Amino acid sequence: MNFSEVFKQSNQLCRVSPDGKYLATCVQYRLVVRDVNTLQILHLYTCLDQIVHMEWSSDSLFILCAMYKRGLVQVWSLEQPDWYCKIDEGSIGLVSSRWSPDGRHILNTTEFHLRVTVWSLCTKAVSYIKYPKACQKGIDFSRDGCYMALAERRDCRDYVSVFVCDDWHLLRHFETETQDLAGVEWSPNGCVLAVWDSCLEYKVLLYSLDGRLLSTFSAYEWSLGIKSLAWSPSSQFLAIGSYDGKVRILNHITWKKVTEFDHPASINNTKAVVYKEVERKPVVGSADLFIQQRITMGSTLFNTQSKYEICPLPVQVPVVKPDLDRANPKVGVSSMAFSSDNRYLATKNGGFQVQSVTWHCSGDSLILLGKEQLCLCYMEVGEEEEEEEDDDDVK
Repeated sequence: MNFSEVFKQSNQLCRVSPDGKYLATCVQYRLVVRDVNTLQILHLYTCLDQIVHMEWSSDSLFILCAMYKRGLVQVWSLEQPDWYCKIDEGSIGLVSSRWSPDGRHILNTTEFHLRVTVWSLCTKAVSYIKYPKACQKGIDFSRDGCYMALAERRDCRDYVSVFVCDDWHLLRHFETETQDLAGVEWSPNGCVLAVWDSCLEYKVLLYSLDGRLLSTFSAYEWSLGIKSLAWSPSSQFLAIGSYDGKVRILNHITWKKVTEFDHPASINNTKAVVYKEVERKPVVGSADLFIQQRITMGSTLFNTQSKYEICPLPVQVPVVKPDLDRANPKVGVSSMAFSSDNRYLATKNGGFQVQSVTWHCSGDSLILLGKEQLCLCYMEVGEEEEEEEDDDDVK
């Protein structure tokens, strides 16, 4: 594996364009765009202040740079380097900025979530949406980019508004049966909208595109409820991860629970295959001892060899007990991901040090990005491991 030279960046703002041709990095108030293959600088842009947020448009033709402290957003074009767009929200402030799916509209959320401003790069038209709610996931676009669901809070009640993204006119507006709405998410086919309550109450509501309540699901009461939610690519299953460490799967016909998965500390299922990473350092001869002593500590990471071994069952998974006295303890199922073929579900439970869980496009490989070592683990999943429970509370 070859490594390039180290490039400067600030605020961890380093993004690859959606088409995979460009690499954008931010250094203070400068935006640097490089070619992915040669890493040569193609464009260098200068913003009015330090960049806090950066995002590519869906067609990789524009780059959005937000400066929240000054309430500014600047947009740069790759096709026309001399062209740029400046959006100033003024005294009302700015806390969030993002692209619409078509890559020609920008949605800015003002301070205290007073409104969402939609700016058009084509017609220079401006639209205002009032009463957006500050929650975990208050805005979600359908997969085809036709509709936007927005969570609202007015008169101490929760509402959902569905907008058409072409001209941003209101399609549906309805009240939800939630105490404190936490998020909204479209199904991949865009036919069902999932709405869930805050962690204080376990409740998931399924709405149709026209605002009809299709079903309500609640697994238990008087305890911390939902922490994560994920649709299967086919929209046939809805996975709900909760603070009790369990994953419940709902079907799309009756919206009833079809199965439930737990994360046991001891794995003794004969269908499970547990992989353990074993590290070993290469043996250094006496002739190379002087050279080995001059190797810096940073380079020893690449001298360490590792491999994965299959552990015999049963396997006791090391469980890290969270500190409940601290804020945001690592409890419950925090993230889930379906494979592309809908056959497997990867979940992250508790304090397992995983930063991201991603499936390979083929659907038969699971990629785990560690938080501490920042290592990439490539795990093959066999057909006989459909109900596999992997090491360290990753299913």
